[in-house]
Amino acid sequence: MLEVTKAVYVEDYKIHLCFNNGESGVIDLEKLLWGPMFEPLKEIDVFKRFRLSEVLHTLCWENDADFAPEYLLEKMIEQSQVISPVMHQ
Repeated sequence: MLEVTKAVYVEDYKIHLCFNNGESGVIDLEKLLWGPMFEPLKEIDVFKRFRLSEVLHTLCWENDADFAPEYLLEKMIEQSQVISPVMHQ
């Protein structure tokens, strides 16, 4: 079972995550904060008050908002991929 083992606030809506499978990196959650549960997290002071749930083993907030660890890992990997432009002549 995939778990977030460590989460450290970086800046803005970015958090450095470590997973129990050895993966780690920074995820930017700004564009993922939509819908009734996540709208309150757009307030940066509320967003910064995340914690790791000992039950769910992922990020969670005071209003019970959370992201599945698998979703966080998938988005973190997507965001870390750099697509280099192809130049045509």
